Amino acid sequence: MSGSGKGGNNRRSRHRFSGRKDESLKNEQKKHTDNFLVTGKSEKNPLSMYERLRWTAPVLPANPITTPDCPWCGKKITDITSAIADKETGRPIHFSCVLGRVTDMVSLETNDSVCYIGGGRFGVVHYNNPPDIKDFTIKRIIEWEEKDNSSDWRVSISEYFSIT
Repeated sequence: MSGSGKGGNNRRSRHRFSGRKDESLKNEQKKHTDNFLVTGKSEKNPLSMYERLRWTAPVLPANPITTPDCPWCGKKITDITSAIADKETGRPIHFSCVLGRVTDMVSLETNDSVCYIGGGRFGVVHYNNPPDIKDFTIKRIIEWEEKDNSSDWRVSISEYFSIT
């Protein structure tokens, strides 16, 4: 065992750890600095020889996103991405307007609430322990939007969110 504290047998390469620089390393560093001054690129980084691709911003559609009026409350729909299609007409409606109407349609018991469960469906959810929202059962599913039917207004706004 070596008593130098570095562990292992370091007798062969003692000059590397003593702080002295090898002459060959000095010559290599000189070559690198000379090459950098001539070409403007460093040989230390092999990727610097290649041109870096420039990022180009995606082209947005020419038409701005429309903000239609909600047919139920008459106010503008500012966040069209959270709107839900009307059952009869297919026009966009505020999410909160639909949630309020679905809540009025069903009778809720204690620890029940109406939640959006995805895919255009709402559910009457019963929480077994209300502070623990992970413990629930879905008592009833209310189909609001048809899965196969896609509205025209959704197709027009999808151009803004499917750019890349």
